[in-house]
Amino acid sequence: MALPAVFFAVFFAYPVAAITARGLGLSDGPGATGTGGGGFDPGRIAEVLGRPEILDVLWFTTWQALASTALTLLVALPGAYVLARFDFPGRKLLRAVVTVPFVLPTVVVGTAFLAVMGRRGLLDELWGVRLDTTVWAILLAHLFFNYAVVVRTVGGLWSQLDPRQEEAARVLGASRLGAFRRVTLPALTPAVAAAALMVFLFTYTSFGIVQILGGPAYTTLEAEVYRQTAQLLDLPTAAVLTLVQFAAVGAVLAVHARTVRRRETALKLVDPATIARRPRGAAQWTLLAAVLASITLLLLPLGVLVARSFGGPDGLLYYRALQDADASGGTFLVAPLTAVSTSLTYALAATAIAVLVGGLAAAALTRRAGRLVRGFDALLMLPLGVSAVTVGFGFLIALDEPPLDLRSSWWLVPLAQALVGVPFVVRTMLPVLRAVDVRLREAAAVLGASPWRAWREVDLPLVGRALLVAAGFAFAVSLGEFGATVFIARPDSPTLPVAVARLIGRPGDLNYGQAMALSTILMVVCAVSLLLLERVRVNRAGEL
Repeated sequence: MALPAVFFAVFFAYPVAAITARGLGLSDGPGATGTGGGGFDPGRIAEVLGRPEILDVLWFTTWQALASTALTLLVALPGAYVLARFDFPGRKLLRAVVTVPFVLPTVVVGTAFLAVMGRRGLLDELWGVRLDTTVWAILLAHLFFNYAVVVRTVGGLWSQLDPRQEEAARVLGASRLGAFRRVTLPALTPAVAAAALMVFLFTYTSFGIVQILGGPAYTTLEAEVYRQTAQLLDLPTAAVLTLVQFAAVGAVLAVHARTVRRRETALKLVDPATIARRPRGAAQWTLLAAVLASITLLLLPLGVLVARSFGGPDGLLYYRALQDADASGGTFLVAPLTAVSTSLTYALAATAIAVLVGGLAAAALTRRAGRLVRGFDALLMLPLGVSAVTVGFGFLIALDEPPLDLRSSWWLVPLAQALVGVPFVVRTMLPVLRAVDVRLREAAAVLGASPWRAWREVDLPLVGRALLVAAGFAFAVSLGEFGATVFIARPDSPTLPVAVARLIGRPGDLNYGQAMALSTILMVVCAVSLLLLERVRVNRAGEL
C-alpha cells in the first residue's frame, strides 16, 4: 500500500487540498478569498447550499446520474454477456470498437449527438424530431459514453467464470433463470457493482456532455463548479461545491465498500478462450442480433462524426490541413497532427504508472481487511468523483515550488492522466484477484515458493487477462482525458482531446472539419491499440 498511498497523497490529495483551501480562504495565494473577502466564513457553506439554484443543481446531478447508471446497465449487460460468451466473426474487433466512445473528449461526444439530435441533425431531417436540450439527449449520450465500462469490467470477469458450475445446477434441476440467479449472478455482483460505481461517478461529474446537450435548463455540479470558477471568478462558492462533491462521492464509495466486500468469494476461473462458443438455438441468435443492433444504433453518432471529417473535392481537405500549423489561424504553435504522437507517448507513460500503482493497490486490498483498507479502497476512487477543474487548477497551484516544481516537466500530463486510470485498474483487477482461491497460494508456499514466485506462478496466469483489460482501460482513459489536461498541457505539446477542443472553440468550417478529422484519428488510434491488446494472450506459465 505504500507506493499507491504516496502517489495519491502527493499528486491528488495535496493539489486538491491546496486549491480548496485557497477557495475557502484557509491559505494565502491568488483567489484565496475570491469575491467574498475576509478569509474563511463557516456561514458561507450554509449560504451557498441554501440557494434555490444550487439545490436544483444538486437534485438534477443526483437523479440524472442514477437514471444514466440504470439505463447503461440495462443496455450494456446483455452486450457484456454476448461479447464474453459468444464466438462470432468480428468479435474482437467489435469489443475494441465499443470502447472507442469512452475515449472521445466529451466535447466531441456532445457535438456528435448534436449532429444526430439537434437542429438540422439527422433526426430533424428525417422525421422533424429534435432531442437536444432534453434530458433524453443527456441520458443517451451518457449511455453512449459508458457502455464500454460495463462491457469490459463485467465481461472481463464473465469470460473467465467456469460455465460448468451453472451447467451442474441445471443438471440438479434448476431452470436456466434459476441457475443464473443462484450461481452466476452472485459471482458477477462485485464486477457489476464496480461497473455501476464507475458509471455513476462519471455521470455524477458530467460536464462537457451536459454543457453542450443540456443547454441553460440543465446543469450538473461539475458544470456549476466550472461556471463559478472560470466565468464568475467565485472561488469560495466553487470550493463549497467541491466539498459537497467530495461528501457525495465519499458516501457512495463507503456504501459500495461495505455492501460489495461481503459478497466477494473465491471463484473457479478458466481460460476465456475455452468458454466462448457459437450461439445455439433461436434465442441466442436473437440475443446476438439484438445486441449487434443496439451497438449499431449506439455507434451512429460516430458514423456522423466520421462523415463530417471529409471535405473538399477529394474529401481529404481537413486531413491535409492538420499538417499545417497555420491552417487553423494561429490556434497551434505546431501542426495539429503532432498531437497524435504526443498523445500516444503520454498515454503509454500514464498506462505504465496506472498499472504499477493500481496493480499494487489491488494486490494489497486482497490481502488485508479492516476499516483502514476500506478507507484506502474508497480513496482510490476519488479521482473519478472530483471536479477535473479542481484537479487541473490544483496541479498549477501546488506543484510549482521545489521539490515538486513540475509545471514545466514532461511528466506532469502523464501523472494527471494516471490519476484517472488507476481507479479503472483497481476496479478491473480487484474482483478477479479476490476470486483467486487463497489455498492455491498457500499450497505454493508449502511447496517452497517465495511470495514473488507464488504470485508469478499462481496469481498472474489467473489474472493476466484482467491485467490486460485494466491496461487497455488505463490507456483508453489516458488518450481521452481532457478535464485536467487542458490546464497543464503545454501549447507546443497539445494532446488530441485538447487539440480537438481548441479547434471546436474557433469559428470557421475549416476548424470544425479539422476537429472532426482529428477526432476520427483519435478513434482509429484507440481502436487499433485496443485490438492489439485483444490479441495478446497469457499462457499457463504466466508469460505474455
